[in-house]
Amino acid sequence: MDMNLNLQKLMAFVKTVECGSFTKAAEALNYTQSGVSRMIQDLEKDWNTSLLERSRAGVRLTSEGVLLLPYAKTLCLEYQKLQKQVDELNGLQSGLIRIGTISSIATHWLPNIIKAFQQDYPGIDYELLLGDYSEIEAWILEGRVDCGFLLQPAHPDLETIYLGQDELLVILPEHHPLVEFDRVPFKALCDQPFMLLDRGGRSEVKEFFEQYGISPMVKFTTWDDYAIMSMVESGLGISLLPQLILQRVPYRIVTKRLDVPAYREICLALRSKQTASHAVKRFLEYLPFRSEGETVV
Repeated sequence: MDMNLNLQKLMAFVKTVECGSFTKAAEALNYTQSGVSRMIQDLEKDWNTSLLERSRAGVRLTSEGVLLLPYAKTLCLEYQKLQKQVDELNGLQSGLIRIGTISSIATHWLPNIIKAFQQDYPGIDYELLLGDYSEIEAWILEGRVDCGFLLQPAHPDLETIYLGQDELLVILPEHHPLVEFDRVPFKALCDQPFMLLDRGGRSEVKEFFEQYGISPMVKFTTWDDYAIMSMVESGLGISLLPQLILQRVPYRIVTKRLDVPAYREICLALRSKQTASHAVKRFLEYLPFRSEGETVV
C-alpha cells in the first residue's frame, strides 16, 4: 500500500460521507466537485479498495468504507488538535471556532457575541453549523464542532454553561378570541388548529405538551419558524414559539404568555473546557455579550 497519503484526501473522504455528496463536500472544503472526487479516487487507488458507492441519489459507504472511516476520522481529529496547539502558540492571531447552533440563536445571540470577540481577536474565523438539538449534540460528541447551543439537561458526557430561560409564548392572529386573555389558559391550546415547530428530534414545545399532558390539534408541522408565523397571521391556527424567535418579526401576530410556567433552558455545551482550544476558552468569556439590550433570565 502506498503510504504517501495526505490529510486533504482523508478530509475529503470524511466530509463527503458527512455531507452525503461530492457537491456539498466540495462547498464545505472550498474545493471543486471534481477535485473532491479525484482525491477519493486516489485514496481508493492507494488502498486498492472501493470506499463509496456512487449513484444519482448521492454517495454511501461500501462495507470497506464503513471499516476504514473511523480511522480516517481519528486522523482528521488528531490533525485538528495539532492545529489547535499551533493556534495557541500563535497567541490567537489565527484559528477557527466551529459552533453548532439553532437558527434563533444564530440570528439573535451569535452576531453580538462574535462582534465583541472579533474586536479583540480579528484573526479568528468561524464555522456555524445549523441543526436541531440532537444533531448539535452528536456534532459536539464526535468533535465535528467545538461547542454548541443545546437545551438543558444535555448529554451527561458534555460540560455545559447555563445561559438562561427563554419563555414560550402563544402566537395568535390579530383578531383571535384568545387575544382577550391576559394569560392564555394552557388547555385552550387543545381547542384550536395548532402549528407545531418540530424537526423530529428533541423539541421544547413537545416537551411542554408532555409536561402538562395535553394534546393539541396539530394541523401543520415544520422547522421553519417564519412559515409558522405566516400561517398564524393568515388565521390558519395558533402556535407556541420561544421568545427569542419572536424578536424583530414582520408579521401581524399577537404574542401572549401562558397561565403556567413555559420556557426552554438554554446552555452552551462542549466536551471539556479543560481540553478546549485557547480560542474556544476565550470565546466562552464573551457569552455575556449575547443579550444586546435584551434581558435573559
